[in-house]
Amino acid sequence: MSYQNRQLIWKMKKDGHLKSKEIEQALLELPREKFVPANVKRFAYENTPLDIGKRQTISQPATVVIMTEALDVKKTDKILEIGTGSGWQGAILAKLTKKNVYSVEHIPELVKFAKSNLEQFPEIKNLKIIKGDGSKGLKKYAPFDKIMVTAASPEVPKPLLDQLKVGGKMVIPYGDSYSQEMISITKKNKTKFDRASIGFFNFVPLLGKYGFKEKKEE
Repeated sequence: MSYQNRQLIWKMKKDGHLKSKEIEQALLELPREKFVPANVKRFAYENTPLDIGKRQTISQPATVVIMTEALDVKKTDKILEIGTGSGWQGAILAKLTKKNVYSVEHIPELVKFAKSNLEQFPEIKNLKIIKGDGSKGLKKYAPFDKIMVTAASPEVPKPLLDQLKVGGKMVIPYGDSYSQEMISITKKNKTKFDRASIGFFNFVPLLGKYGFKEKKEE
């Protein structure tokens, strides 16, 4: 086990972000350096976002922990993740449940990158990475016990609310492109949702039909 990884975990526990023993164990088994490009590996255990290409980032470790703690994953939860990125967050979720984690990513190069990262962990067989428009959810496998969105949306996409099981929970950042509020949503019935603020963060935008419109590169 990396000394730097243990130091990072200790710091997040000291700061009060990391409380769950199960999440701590997942972090020990899934070193962040295994999920970042070679040119930023030396920064893997700094508590900061890192560039993974295609204008995308791997979230800072504290943010990953805060979102994972808020999702309150149970062993029996079927989970939808929107925004696979490098695969680190999805792998952590897969360690926390015995059911499947379905992760949707719209950038083909990141789908390939995440799948190659997961090849280092053959014991993880329940993380399914799918290329698609994450703002539409994944109706084929709905409903989901838990949904995590790792990119910021201008509003909470209706398909995700529809695909969340009654009694289920979603964690999502939403707002404009400069600052977003992360919220926890619990589905009470088909039309009623309880919302709680987790804090303000800065995420890359969720692109797609129910997210931000993708800008054309010049």
